[in-house]
Amino acid sequence: MTNSSTPGAGPRQADVRSAGAWLLRHGLGDGPPTPLLTARLAVRRRARLLGSVLLAALYIAAALAQATDRLATAAFGELWPYRPTLVLVLSTLIIGLVLARTLLDAWVRRVDRQAGAALARRVAHPVQLGWRTLLGWRYAVLLIGTFAGAFALGVSALTLDEGTVRYAAVVLLVAVAGVGLGAALQLRELLARPVVAEDEVSLTADVIMRIEDARDSNAPSVFLGLPVVLLLGSAPGWWNAAALTFMVLGLAAVIAVQARTPSCAATARHVVGVG
Repeated sequence: MTNSSTPGAGPRQADVRSAGAWLLRHGLGDGPPTPLLTARLAVRRRARLLGSVLLAALYIAAALAQATDRLATAAFGELWPYRPTLVLVLSTLIIGLVLARTLLDAWVRRVDRQAGAALARRVAHPVQLGWRTLLGWRYAVLLIGTFAGAFALGVSALTLDEGTVRYAAVVLLVAVAGVGLGAALQLRELLARPVVAEDEVSLTADVIMRIEDARDSNAPSVFLGLPVVLLLGSAPGWWNAAALTFMVLGLAAVIAVQARTPSCAATARHVVGVG
């Protein structure tokens, strides 16, 4: 890959090494990473790390809120008046997660725009990338299936008579709808995002990054985890069994899809026309 420079301080050595490892992993390691590619990969790595931390924090906080409510209910029974507060807390956590992921996506886009503005020359790809290229039909079916399963679990819990379960079911439905809308908007933005590349190699890298972004932002982990985190234990036994079965089957489907779907690098080379 040809060397180019971007304004400002030079990239960190750790980011350069990580970018070099990324190039080797995707079969593009015929030269040192450019500052442009290093900056784009660094922001994506940090955004995904922060996203994973936020998701883990959501699960822990939701579990703690549920546990606190159950302990208080066991101690005070019907005298415990703060169940609506639990809904508010869980809703705030969900909104915070969706907002944080939106801000992380905006951070990645801003770095991409800055990198593109610093290019001395810019190549364009003649083929418009569609959702089949960025996501693939297997990932699309997996995403729709897990979304539908999580939503169905929320609706079924909403029909129960237990007040705590119904409160949590409302939160689950709001969360599933919010995360699903966020994933759809992210995919739409990726389809419209301009190419940031200066040669054939950086063009291939750009397509690989967009495919990775699409698959990462549409991962079904939230849909698989939220029903269990929000309602497991407080719902009836049949619902708990259904939620656990849904999660196990979903994880098996994720493994199968990842094994059968062509890699991001192979898909990008096919699109760009590189052997």
